[in-house]
Amino acid sequence: MKSALSTIIGREYYERVKRKSFIISTLLTPLLMVALMVTPALIAIFSSPDEKKIAVVDESGVIASTLKNNDELSFVVSDLPLEQLQADEDYFGVLVIGKNILRKPSDVTLYTHGASSMQLEESVASQIKKTVEDIRLRAYNISNLQEILDAINADVKLKTFRIDSDDTSATSSLLSYMTGLIMSLMLYMFILLYGQMVMTSIIEEKNNRVLEIVVSSVRPFDLMLGKIVGVGLVAVTQILIWAAILLSVSLWLMPALAAGMDTAEADPEMLSAMSQLSDGGYMMMLLGYCLLFIIGGYFLYSSIYAAIGSAVDNIQDAGQLQSVAIVPIIMGMVLSPTVVQDPMSTFATWVSVIPFTSPMVMMARIPFGIPAWEIILSIVLLYATALFLIWVAAKIYRVGIFMYGKKPTLAEIIRWTRYK
Repeated sequence: MKSALSTIIGREYYERVKRKSFIISTLLTPLLMVALMVTPALIAIFSSPDEKKIAVVDESGVIASTLKNNDELSFVVSDLPLEQLQADEDYFGVLVIGKNILRKPSDVTLYTHGASSMQLEESVASQIKKTVEDIRLRAYNISNLQEILDAINADVKLKTFRIDSDDTSATSSLLSYMTGLIMSLMLYMFILLYGQMVMTSIIEEKNNRVLEIVVSSVRPFDLMLGKIVGVGLVAVTQILIWAAILLSVSLWLMPALAAGMDTAEADPEMLSAMSQLSDGGYMMMLLGYCLLFIIGGYFLYSSIYAAIGSAVDNIQDAGQLQSVAIVPIIMGMVLSPTVVQDPMSTFATWVSVIPFTSPMVMMARIPFGIPAWEIILSIVLLYATALFLIWVAAKIYRVGIFMYGKKPTLAEIIRWTRYK
């Protein structure tokens, strides 16, 4: 015979996974993620930028002739007055190069019709910079100057290996950086979304007086835990489906791309990243840790959300109490970009073991290959804190679900935890 707890878990789980919104979001989200990654590349390949004509007024007489046209810019040297050129809308902009440009490189101004772009400004500035540098170098009358510059030019491509690891393959700091931020963001979204889902469900059932009927045959603790576990299983299901899709694409696509590359000329950073992404063991390791921290973080914050939901009568009142849960989650997300800059620092270690920030921060550090003891300590503290908060939330829940019409103060909620 099924227990009351398993019945509640099954009801919460199946009620949500059968919804069209869950099915659509589960299937479409990976496709949207791939589309977001691929679309910019496709646009860059197939789209051609609109050519912009730039009138050039060169008071120095040495720069204009060196400016080269490209797919985006077309330079037209002109002797017309500046006011007349600015009034001519056939030109996107007017570039005025001062006569002291060689001594004062900032003596250059661009007037445009409409908003400019960083790419356009960088293109113009880089051409002028190169010309000024060339002219200054020629002033030293060094023979074979260009040959000397070509000979001393060095393109350094760094390969990184971990001497504290048995893995003999090169590592990619860029991949670890991006993977850490993506994993941290994913945990932030899941914990916040599904934690709030528990709170909303409790408030709705409390308003419908459903809870009063259910608790006559089920212990309040079982009812709360059933909701938390049921909704948590929905989150795990969604993650596993997404992981299966992304893992399949990664294991198939990365080797295919690597096979078509010239490894002798390719960037070592890119080769290292592709090697790691095509490593099934590495990807499964990330998935395993991701699940551990999502489950632990979810239980920690969903217990807080369950306590909030049981203590209020509507979503508006809950919004004022949600800061107790939202602020630590946001703090963990905000700290993640700082932590990945130096994942081995003392600061990174401390904030990744604090239970309220560890789900986001530790997942941002794991791709860098941090010591196992730090991960284990973080997991132990996270789950211990989650169990303690579930126990506290259960005390608040069993009192709060019977409270109607009065918004409790924080002092009253704390007093509920002392009731036996």
